[in-house]
Formats: sequence, structure tokens, C-alpha cells
Amino acid sequence: MSKTIIRTDKAPQAIGPYSQAVKSNGLLFLSGQIPLTTSGEMCEGDFEARTRQVFSNIKGLLQSADLTFKNIIKVNVYLIDINNFAVVNHVMEDLFNAPYPARVLVQVSALPKNSEIEIEAVASMTS
Repeated sequence: MSKTIIRTDKAPQAIGPYSQAVKSNGLLFLSGQIPLTTSGEMCEGDFEARTRQVFSNIKGLLQSADLTFKNIIKVNVYLIDINNFAVVNHVMEDLFNAPYPARVLVQVSALPKNSEIEIEAVASMTS
């Protein structure tokens, strides 16, 4: 198995012992993103603004591998409050076109840095 580590300044640096993203076997595995800016500070604003920051981080990781949202095949969304489900759907409808990626969205009790949202994704390296 070959793997290539993705490092970029287009997304926040890892806050633990993990890589921002890893390419392997034609797939790009993006580590979970929370609403940190590229400088490592939590994004200001409402839940929608923080959700958009998370997707901005994902976009930065994708761009570092010459990919776009069209390459994403699976998204896992973790929320502290399931009542934000509709906001996530709204943002995804703005950023993705049909056919949409597969998705899991679950409520969890806690996330790193007291974030309200974390999203991880898997993208195909081919169109």
C-alpha cells in the first residue's frame, strides 16, 4: 500500500498526531475539520458561518491535491446539536451539485476545542 501525506497552508494545521489528508489507492482521506481558520483560531459568527469555514478548510485540502467538491464521494458530519441538521443541508446544497456524495450525520457529545461541528470526507482522485 502506498500513501502520500498532504500538507497545506490552505487549511489549519493538524492539532494532534495526524495528517491533514492522506492519498492512498486512488482516494484522498481528509481528516476531520472543525471551524478553525488557517491561523488556527476558531471562526467567529453563527453556526452557518462556522459550517462554511469547515467546508472552506475541506476545499483548501482538496485544492492541494488538485481536486474539487465534485471529487468527494463520502462525507461524515458530527454535530453537538442535531437541530443544526437543516443548516448543514443548506450549506451543502450551496456547495455541492447532484449527484451528492454519500453522507453520515450524527449527534455527538463533544468535539475538539468545544467545536459544534466536525466534518471528514473521502474524495476520489479521478473524476
